[in-house]
Amino acid sequence: MPKSDNNKKKSIAIGAGVAVAALLLGAASYSATKPDEPSSVTAEEEPAADVSADPRAGVYPELAKLARRDAGDPLAQGRKDAPVVLIEYADFKCGYCGKFARDTEPDLVKKYVEDGTLRIEWRNFPIFGADSESAARGAWAAGRQGRFWQFHEAAYAEGAKEKGFGADRLKELAKEAGVKDIGRFSDDADSAGAKAAVKKDQEEAYGLGATSTPSFLVNGQPISGAQPDEVFDQAIERAATAAGAEDGKK
Repeated sequence: MPKSDNNKKKSIAIGAGVAVAALLLGAASYSATKPDEPSSVTAEEEPAADVSADPRAGVYPELAKLARRDAGDPLAQGRKDAPVVLIEYADFKCGYCGKFARDTEPDLVKKYVEDGTLRIEWRNFPIFGADSESAARGAWAAGRQGRFWQFHEAAYAEGAKEKGFGADRLKELAKEAGVKDIGRFSDDADSAGAKAAVKKDQEEAYGLGATSTPSFLVNGQPISGAQPDEVFDQAIERAATAAGAEDGKK
């Protein structure tokens, strides 16, 4: 997994408990299991989330605070005040990320985003080199014209990553996503703003100790890998229950 010494030095503590909580993205809350298809992320087995009936189990308030809840964030979908926030750290070159985007996320949107329970916040976490970086900046640029999620769908379509994410290919994806001003898209993708936004997300993930993609936080509970739908369903429903209980105390 590419991770420079510079990135290691910039891994910041996001609260008093993060040093412990960050381990969850590597091992502590997971037991090993192998998904059905070969991983493009790592040769190691992809871990599965440890599911507990306790809605507070494995939840770290410090990590829950990473939800930005910015109403104007084009890389997010769902109500700003939704009781549950799922943060996804992902790479457009990652096979498991594509699996999640195609097979799981659409159902989560229908079941939980549309009824106001869930908000999904995307974080660009490019780890596979120049192509990953280019795709991340292209996604950010598409978001500048309100077409991030359409770009996300096009970039994660079956066979899309095999075509690469060079400049011409990014323009094709932008057109497919319905981006109106392709010239502006290209300028935005090459801008300092794009590089800074991607770097911010990337450093946040490294700061959490994330070592693979996709990695998720559900109201502060880490989940690693493109897990079965029920893992996300259970995490979201537990988080919603816990959030409701907290509201009842106020």
